[in-house]
Amino acid sequence: MISLNGVAKHFGRQALLVDASFQLNPGEKVGLIGPNGSGKTTLFRLMCGEEQPDAGEVSVPKKLTIGYFRQDAGEMSGRSVIDEAIGGSGRLGELHHELAELEAAMADPDRADEMDSILERFGEVQGEYQQLGGYELEARAREVLAGLGFDDSQVEGDVGALSGGWRMRVAIAQVLIGTPDVLLLDEPTNHLDIESILWLEEFLRSSDAAVLMTCHDRDFMNRVVSRLVDIDHGELVNYQGDYEFYDREHQVRAAQQAAAFTRQQAMLRKEQRFIERFETHVAKAAQVQSRIKKLDKIEKLEPPKTRVLVPFELRTPPRSGNDVATLKGVGKAFGERVLYDGFDLEVRRGERWCVMGVNGSGKTTLLKLITGELVPDAGEVKLGAGLKLGYFAQSALELLDPSLTVYGQIDEAYPAATTPSKRTLLGAFDFPGDEIDKPIRVLSGGERSRLVLAQMLFDPPNFLVLDEPTNHLDLATKEILVRTLSKFDGTMLFVSHDRTFLRGLANKVLDLSGGGEGKTRKPLVFHGDYPAWVERTGHEAPGVHH
Repeated sequence: MISLNGVAKHFGRQALLVDASFQLNPGEKVGLIGPNGSGKTTLFRLMCGEEQPDAGEVSVPKKLTIGYFRQDAGEMSGRSVIDEAIGGSGRLGELHHELAELEAAMADPDRADEMDSILERFGEVQGEYQQLGGYELEARAREVLAGLGFDDSQVEGDVGALSGGWRMRVAIAQVLIGTPDVLLLDEPTNHLDIESILWLEEFLRSSDAAVLMTCHDRDFMNRVVSRLVDIDHGELVNYQGDYEFYDREHQVRAAQQAAAFTRQQAMLRKEQRFIERFETHVAKAAQVQSRIKKLDKIEKLEPPKTRVLVPFELRTPPRSGNDVATLKGVGKAFGERVLYDGFDLEVRRGERWCVMGVNGSGKTTLLKLITGELVPDAGEVKLGAGLKLGYFAQSALELLDPSLTVYGQIDEAYPAATTPSKRTLLGAFDFPGDEIDKPIRVLSGGERSRLVLAQMLFDPPNFLVLDEPTNHLDLATKEILVRTLSKFDGTMLFVSHDRTFLRGLANKVLDLSGGGEGKTRKPLVFHGDYPAWVERTGHEAPGVHH
């Protein structure tokens, strides 16, 4: 279907792809992995013709349609959400809007003299539109938008009024609605909640399209893809299986590579010692020359370049009282929308609560009530004695000083701490070596999230309140964060759409949708972990059947 043969691609002195070959077959679902900057986005751009290779060939059949979702949604304004979604969905979207314009022209008395040409064009467009399945387009668009979390009022509303995250959902919808032959998806789950992620999983599994995607959600990858391609120092390395298989096989291959490198180094040292010992011996001259030639011909193995992240050893936070947060009779409404009415909750020391709920059920509002960013309309929120509260919100990324470097930010926050301890902290959050000298203004969303979390956990609070802390984090960093926080000796309350995070940390579940159905107003306080909640409700997320 799409194939790359011997492709090379450079940016300046950096070689992103070197003699890379790859084939995407019809209907195949493939995951693309590799560290930041390894060339994943470049590969997408080569496949859809936005970039040209420096060497080699990218082969794409002429009639193949490609839908490419990228992390840049672009400007959206002046249309309803559904019109924007349809309009950006490729050829069908273009025909849909041209039909609407032609219908308006046919009803315009001032254009009566053009009617013959308008009718002729209308017939041509209508024929192509019908042939491509256009008359199901609006229904399909509404179904996709609903799956991505839009309610009816949003679908008809102005796309320009949406936040950046919701505009990204419109951009995903545009790609899915057009039913292309190939879907290139660059981090499609970044801006989705768990309900929408589960819907997208099912959509892609049942789609006839071939899929190539990057994704930082381990469960999503495991359920959608049957092959992984790793961009490893310019090469495309295949792993025939899901992410779990890749994880195991990658470790095996790395161990084999390390063993082969160690063996070769031992052999090279032995040969070199022989050469150095006998290079002045006339009787051994022939042997010495023979071994020198042999060493020149040997292809030197590279040491395995593995990315090793070590969980940060958290300091023990100060001990809080047993009663961490108590909510009694809490009410909170925004206009006519009542989120809480007579709500009670007790959070006790050592508990780790995950907060679940459908869109708009009040998850972030609850966190803001507990941290004091919002005041309840009724009832009271009482925090316990000896609390040191740490709150991670998406707005926390804006508190970083863009004029500082990564190290400068931590140094300013903790001037008395030792340099080695600060470097160790930053290394654990994937800022190794010279990365600590990066200016904050050039950091990606994921890098900023890591830096905020690092700063918060260097001198940890005893009550962590986290709102989507894994947004934009890659798989390795997420897993390190889970392992780090699993050793946290304090209390946690968090919202997350990442099931690895939910399974790894939550020992209590607050389900604001009342048992997962999303129909009742009464929250369910569940004294068990996330897997037990899934078993109890039959859902992985409120309103989505397991």
